[in-house]
Amino acid sequence: MTVQMPHGATHAVLNQVPPYEDVNLFEANAALRDAVGFNQPTLATEGLSALGKVAGSAGMQRHARLANLHPPVLHAHDRFGHRIDEVEFHPSYHVLLGAALHQGLHGSPWAAGGPSHVERAAGFMLFTELEPSVLCPVSMTYAVAPALRANAALQQAFSGLLASPRYDARFQLATTKTAMTMGMGMTEKQGGSDVRANTTQAWRDGEDAWGERYRLVGHKWFMSAPMSDAFLVVAQTAAGPTCFFLPRWLPDGTLNAVRIQRLKDKLGNKANASSEVEFVDAFAWRVGEEGRGLPQILAMGALTRLDCALGTAGLMRGAVSLALHHATHRMAFGKRLVDHALMRNVLADLALESEASTALALRLARAVDGSEDASVPAAGREHEALMRRLLTPAAKYWVCKRGSHLAQEAMECLGGNGYVEEHGEGVMARIYREMPLNSIWEGAGNIMALDLLRALRSGPIAEALAHETRGAKGAHPMLDRATQRLLARVQNGVDEIDARRFARDLALVTQGALLAQTAPAPVFSAFCESRLDGAPDAFGQLGASTDFDAILRRAAAH
Repeated sequence: MTVQMPHGATHAVLNQVPPYEDVNLFEANAALRDAVGFNQPTLATEGLSALGKVAGSAGMQRHARLANLHPPVLHAHDRFGHRIDEVEFHPSYHVLLGAALHQGLHGSPWAAGGPSHVERAAGFMLFTELEPSVLCPVSMTYAVAPALRANAALQQAFSGLLASPRYDARFQLATTKTAMTMGMGMTEKQGGSDVRANTTQAWRDGEDAWGERYRLVGHKWFMSAPMSDAFLVVAQTAAGPTCFFLPRWLPDGTLNAVRIQRLKDKLGNKANASSEVEFVDAFAWRVGEEGRGLPQILAMGALTRLDCALGTAGLMRGAVSLALHHATHRMAFGKRLVDHALMRNVLADLALESEASTALALRLARAVDGSEDASVPAAGREHEALMRRLLTPAAKYWVCKRGSHLAQEAMECLGGNGYVEEHGEGVMARIYREMPLNSIWEGAGNIMALDLLRALRSGPIAEALAHETRGAKGAHPMLDRATQRLLARVQNGVDEIDARRFARDLALVTQGALLAQTAPAPVFSAFCESRLDGAPDAFGQLGASTDFDAILRRAAAH
């Protein structure tokens, strides 16, 4: 095509792709809809559809851009010299966080009449496509809320606020607000994942309406979302690592001695504040028994690890949607990008990865529902508890590992346009910077692999896996062979040196078994043939017999 340009003009704006906005992200995502239907068939999805419309709107995307373009700012002191330790956020951050709480993505599943964990998980994924940074305090609130059961007084005082959908941005005593969020403070300079090495000390200071009160002295190398109303932190007592409820404001209305030293300058997650703090005789209340902090941390970590898998799956879907949208509108060499054979191969492969990750993450959310619901028969609860214990590290490991690879390949689909930030307009670049976080946060790859080895000792795992994959038996010979190999390894034992490989294979077999029951035949077959007979190493290597049309139609459904 020959373009006629006005005399003196240097260029015309041609062949540019319109923004991907005002799309109902739930209705556009057939894989998510089918995964929700499989894991909770009776769920009415009108609420998820409404959230999908909000999350995909141009107005909310503008808030996401502004919250990332104007990162939080620390004000350690006011202009008179008083210590205030306050972090200021752009107004768009508060709009986004308020929307997340309004949708019940925080502590609401733990409240009577709240959403199921499956419904909450699907909503969490949809919101991640909009903006993942504000979901850090949301996820921590979700994980901390059930931990307060270990202190009846605290649970009575705060459980309603932790489930409230009425976000309240005011910096004041939580009991005077309409809702609250909570954070977690575990990591210290010298320890990282080794929480036993923590040096923060706690000394008993008496007892009051909230229970046993302590004074804490020490530091935390990472304490994200420092404007949360309270934190669950770990400190050393004479009995060992112990969990404490540490509020920003004390019951008498004075500010607690939590000194925010600085905000971390991170690769991504720009809208969220991550801080380094010190406790200078800060007051905190014990949650659970002295010396029993590590089991409590592991219980909370299991829930935030679920959110790592959900968040990455949501980011994957966002990246795939942008790549498909771009390829559908962009012309190259005389035809649309999506009509070129190699591009179709890449896009279809990315779509397979996104759907498989969605299926696995939602299955893990169902395991939380099944293991927490007292109305489920004992045998069913036992199976769901085993699958929850097993799939948490496996899903967190594999989905998050694949996320960064997928984002890089999706970015290539946009070429240089995908790499450009453009004052926050470059959503693909934002996704790419965000992807490594979920793989690192709440335990990096080796921690997940080691935790999976411990999970193999938690019960009759081989029998549970055989039961879990029974519904897909005979669906594809490659899946049958991969399942048998996996079961044999469980029965023979897995060495530490092989733990990462086992985590990958467990995730792949589980994904295959799920897709056999939720996905159309072309998706399921392509997944098995591209992933179960050897380690996937790069995207865009699907066989020529793949039904690319069917896979791309499903991924691009609007």
